[in-house]
Amino acid sequence: MRAVSAAIGLLAGALTATTVGASPAAALTPPVAITADDLSTWQTNGIVWSMAAGDGVVYAGGTFSRLRPPTAAPGTNEQPAVNFAAFDAATGAPTDCSLSFTISSGTATVRALALSPDGETLYAGGQFGAVNGVGVSNIAAIDTETCTVSNTFKIGVSATVRGLAVTDDTVYLAGDFTQVGGQTRSHFAAVTTGASLLPFTADADEVARAVEVTPDGQNVLLGGDFFRINGTNTHALAVVDATTGQLTKSYPGFIHNNSTVQDITTDAGGFYTANEGTGGGVFDGRIALNLGNFEQRWRDTCLGATQAVLVHSGVLYSGSHAHDCSSMGAFPDQPRKHLLAQSVDDPKLLPWFPDTNDGIGEPVGPRVMAQTSSGGRHYLWVGGEFTTVNTKAQQGLTRFADGPDTGAPWVPNVSLSTLTPARIDVNWQTSFDTDDGWLTYRIYKDGSNTPIHTTTGYSVFWDRPQLTWTDTDVAPGETHSYRITASDGTNTSAKSPAQSATVASTTEAYPGRVRSDGASLYWRWDEGTSTFAHDSSDNLNNGFMRNGPAYRQTPAAVAGPSTAIGFNGTDEYAYSNRLHTQPARFTIETWIRTTTTRGGKIVGFGNRTQQNSSRHDKHIYMRNDGRLVFGVQSGGARTVATSGAYNDGQWHHVVATQGPLGQGMSLYVDGQLRASNILVSGNDSQPGYWRVGGDNLSGWPNRPTSNFFEGQIDETAIYPSALSGSTISAHYALRNG
Repeated sequence: MRAVSAAIGLLAGALTATTVGASPAAALTPPVAITADDLSTWQTNGIVWSMAAGDGVVYAGGTFSRLRPPTAAPGTNEQPAVNFAAFDAATGAPTDCSLSFTISSGTATVRALALSPDGETLYAGGQFGAVNGVGVSNIAAIDTETCTVSNTFKIGVSATVRGLAVTDDTVYLAGDFTQVGGQTRSHFAAVTTGASLLPFTADADEVARAVEVTPDGQNVLLGGDFFRINGTNTHALAVVDATTGQLTKSYPGFIHNNSTVQDITTDAGGFYTANEGTGGGVFDGRIALNLGNFEQRWRDTCLGATQAVLVHSGVLYSGSHAHDCSSMGAFPDQPRKHLLAQSVDDPKLLPWFPDTNDGIGEPVGPRVMAQTSSGGRHYLWVGGEFTTVNTKAQQGLTRFADGPDTGAPWVPNVSLSTLTPARIDVNWQTSFDTDDGWLTYRIYKDGSNTPIHTTTGYSVFWDRPQLTWTDTDVAPGETHSYRITASDGTNTSAKSPAQSATVASTTEAYPGRVRSDGASLYWRWDEGTSTFAHDSSDNLNNGFMRNGPAYRQTPAAVAGPSTAIGFNGTDEYAYSNRLHTQPARFTIETWIRTTTTRGGKIVGFGNRTQQNSSRHDKHIYMRNDGRLVFGVQSGGARTVATSGAYNDGQWHHVVATQGPLGQGMSLYVDGQLRASNILVSGNDSQPGYWRVGGDNLSGWPNRPTSNFFEGQIDETAIYPSALSGSTISAHYALRNG
């Protein structure tokens, strides 16, 4: 089977809790049938551009010169492999098939590999002039049984071959060439398996990158950079007659003009494209089309170019450098993810998240995929530019299989709450498993090895919502401890560190009032050591801590057993797990204590979670001089600011509200109105995440030296309405209990 370069799409989903049995956890979440656990595999010292696989053997071509064993560092235990190697699919080790692809001048490379349907011949394309010393011209045929180059399959191709597809009697080529066999063929051509040029003509005006034959053999699918085929408008994608090359289906305006098709693969009912774009507004994702009418079934809109696609058991696996799938309801712009999966019937990202790094070259990570079965297992191989796989050193090649699944979910992060008398709320941040979305959670109480409660929940890496279970089998004054495990049905995490809490007999005044006044998000910052800020508002708006802020800071802002959290003013912050729609009316409430002279954002609303936002408003920030600013975007940056400074090392209660026209923007400090603008009732309309401790402040008046706040923060709450001045003053008055 021809190997293709794949761009990975990510699964979007919200995490929910269910009763046991409603969606039982299994080692893999169907339809995913490949684990995310990478297997021991030999490595290359360069880029793998092409692969083909069949009968338990994987062939890899590219731009490299040596192989080395798994875990071996570059330069150690290496053996020659000049732009080509063959591997046992089941062991990951090289076979004794050794071929050298060379060129008299320039850099030789193997950009395309394809097996004949009977598996007896391997066709190779690229930029090379000899194979094991036998002269060829950018294309060659290899006998797979003897690992020898054919002396009879010889035809001149004028430039690099980038794609190959093979039937019983025909080899289709795609690439940079303009002549084949001494005759004009612009970027696409077909030759017999005896190396005679066929009349098939599908001339493109730009580079061709992908070619695939439909399962019925009647048509050929073309992909690349082109805008015209045989003079007819059809950008990046076309379907042509397999014999003549004449257009069967054109796609003018179907793919963005600055995007291309890098790869094409098929299954029994459809074909799938990997797309790459350059510039603003481009298309980088994947498209699924039906073979019956060649029309679109779906497309995703992730950003981060897709290089390779491959289908196995109803799942489209892809390799890319996806970094923003927010337009699909998945993760916002963040560091790149490189391997993803989707159902062939639905663009929603599935829970399959092995990963590589970008690596060398452009760099973009994965470039190509191939699959084959051996010894009762099915193997998915990935090649490319990467130098790590699942955070471990591994260059050029990796592989995955349909089992066994050996990776356990992450240990849950747990936080206890005693805001309601005579009960303990056990809150936890759902875990992450690289190849399973549904996980089973078991809660253990007071050191018991028998779970007191079991439930399931769904999570993916960008969406790990809070789950909560309430223990009412407790009495005021008692102290109890809890631990939680997460299981995918086969593998179980270690128990979380024990967390203890003493049952309250009365309601604490301050948090009781915050909750009764309708907070939709309430972070008290009492977790200890975890990445989890649990939401005490009962709305499950949990937060993620980033870069290790200082936990359990005392004294806290409000009397009672609570603690505060400290941020370093450099890179520490927290963000909401949930993407929120624009709040037309809102209140931001928090407590701060600082002596900073570098300012920084305290609380705000932004469109990113793993990096600074590109859209950011509805925020409170401190200037270098200690004055506080409340700002929104409403026909430009609109701000109100205090006249006094609050970087005096004391706790201060800071509240910002926005209501309708006539109420507008108000900024309160320590229970008193300090600044307002009744005429500003609008704000940025885009959805976003609440962030605490830091985010972008570019373009805002009196921008401080730092985007990040250095100091302590406590009792942060968000409300879906503008609280009144009297309510805000009442909150401040409750600070001493």
